[in-house]
Amino acid sequence: MTSGNASFVVGEEGAGRRLDQFLVSQLPDISRARVQELIAQKKVLVDGASAKASLRLRGNENIEIVGAAERPPLKAIAEDIPLDVVYEDDDLAVVNKPAGMMVHAGAGASEDERNRGTLVNALLHRFRQLSGVSGELRPGIVHRLDKDTSGLIVVAKNDVAHRKLGEGFSGRRVKKTYIALVHGWLKKDRGTISSSISRDAVRRIRMTTRRSGGRDAVTHYEVQRRMEGAYGKFSLLKLMIETGRTHQIRVHLASLGHSVVGDRLYGAPAEIRGKVGSPISLDRNFLHSAELQFSHPRTGEDLNFSRPLPEQLAKFLQLIA
Repeated sequence: MTSGNASFVVGEEGAGRRLDQFLVSQLPDISRARVQELIAQKKVLVDGASAKASLRLRGNENIEIVGAAERPPLKAIAEDIPLDVVYEDDDLAVVNKPAGMMVHAGAGASEDERNRGTLVNALLHRFRQLSGVSGELRPGIVHRLDKDTSGLIVVAKNDVAHRKLGEGFSGRRVKKTYIALVHGWLKKDRGTISSSISRDAVRRIRMTTRRSGGRDAVTHYEVQRRMEGAYGKFSLLKLMIETGRTHQIRVHLASLGHSVVGDRLYGAPAEIRGKVGSPISLDRNFLHSAELQFSHPRTGEDLNFSRPLPEQLAKFLQLIA
């Protein structure tokens, strides 16, 4: 729920909780920041009166949500940022995104540093005209990569191409291949993970496979190399995903007990300690979108693009081998 009216009666389990915490537990699809916006804009009434987010509930209160949070429209900003453009024509572009770059600003961003340095900003400067299907904050964006994931992403320059490409992704006709390094050795050389994914009820920035009612997600993996050295055991994987859920590969691999190296959000250590020498670390996720195959939205031609591991990841592999 993101708009409209709703009402709750606080039960015994809600007594003693803050108002914002209680609402987050009742509205699993809404972030705590969005809940706090609703409260600040007096769209949440407790026993008929507005209240603060920090209000401690006693139990038996009637809580009403009487509208959606109002926020000013945010537009992406063109910025002169270097781009590794792999392919470009009148309809689309394929870009090799570096790790550390957000694809687009979040909905809660404002006209400040949080809306700077994104892939969208760089695309607007480079191409000027992009599709508008995804709105003014996400022009041209058909699919996404996490901030700390590098690799190939396709961008639509016009609405017709965007819709055709979107149909290819939703119809699972786009082939997306990733390379990942995980902690430990997987039991099987290949397999498929099909656990549904939903947002974590406690840590809202995380996703989880442990809640029922999530969105279906399918990840195929194949072990390319098993490594064991001074820093322990690792598996280098090739992965293909049929779906594109938030954090899909990261949360699926973590659900097997094999976190992606560098992915502290899903259990990877900040430092990797070896038998001798200093500990090592990786300031990004060892996850790279290595190959992208799809049909051209206008001509129907089969397009296939690939990019090797970035130098930082290639050097890390040598370090642990």
